[in-house]
Amino acid sequence: MVWMGCTMPRGWDKKYRHKRNWVNYNEHLVKRGEFYLSLDFLQSWDEEIRRMNSGKRGRPFLYPDSFIRFTAILYHVFSLPYRQLEGVLRSLFRYLKRAKSPDYTTLFRRLSTLDIHLNLTDIDDNMVIAVDSTGVKVTNRGEWIRHKWKVKRGWIKLHVAVDVKSGKTVSYRITTEKVGDNAMFKPLIEDAYRNTGGKKIERVYGDGAYDTRSAFNLMEEKGILPAIKIRKTASTRSRGSPYRARYVREYKRVGYEKWREEVEYGKRWRVESTFSALKRIFGEGVRASSAEQMFREVEMRIMIYNLLLSI
Repeated sequence: MVWMGCTMPRGWDKKYRHKRNWVNYNEHLVKRGEFYLSLDFLQSWDEEIRRMNSGKRGRPFLYPDSFIRFTAILYHVFSLPYRQLEGVLRSLFRYLKRAKSPDYTTLFRRLSTLDIHLNLTDIDDNMVIAVDSTGVKVTNRGEWIRHKWKVKRGWIKLHVAVDVKSGKTVSYRITTEKVGDNAMFKPLIEDAYRNTGGKKIERVYGDGAYDTRSAFNLMEEKGILPAIKIRKTASTRSRGSPYRARYVREYKRVGYEKWREEVEYGKRWRVESTFSALKRIFGEGVRASSAEQMFREVEMRIMIYNLLLSI
């Protein structure tokens, strides 16, 4: 359809119908609030401390990992600085009747060494995943600084593989902005196998950044069906990847619209939804100043978001 000299997308004039079950969705959001301030760690406190200190040399642990994960949620979701977080916990410990409230240096040290668990026990055996990357700002001082003072602050890059069904991140890599998407394709696939205990990957969705011979050769080796958008200039010659050549020929034979319907390419947006949720909940930038802590901050956000999806 042409309107005012412009070709409008197909179906633009149709009324959008929400398929979401709003009762369940609203209840899920309410449960998120319960999760943020859940004190379930109290039930296993003594047993967890006993297990952590068993055979330990030196100063014993005073706070279980489940409690440290609780403080991580307060720090990352509510953007509490460490000293303010100490104050919140000081007030809370008046009622917990446990060990002395931790100070901010203890919190920083424990959060910096806390194991990252992606909580992937509920992932299906035949995974369908989507891969992509996004930039994360390294400063929250505002874009006007870049514009006015011509200062390049840079960013870090988050590469993820997301399970299309659950929305959980099954693997991730964090790099500088100079690392290309395709360079992280193989590590993401291999990490996804390892993190899920070797579960099979049935299909991989990705945009044109992953249209490379190395990516297609890896998918052929692993027995993975590709759902990669082909570049407009893609050659039908093999040039080191017969698997990709066959895929390109079929793609060009049926055309983009038919190909998109056949592979259900719209499922790739599951990874975009993950990026949107991460930035909406935790913000678009990191607060840490060192590269190590910046990467750590992003890792903690991924862990917390996966926990939210398990509610």
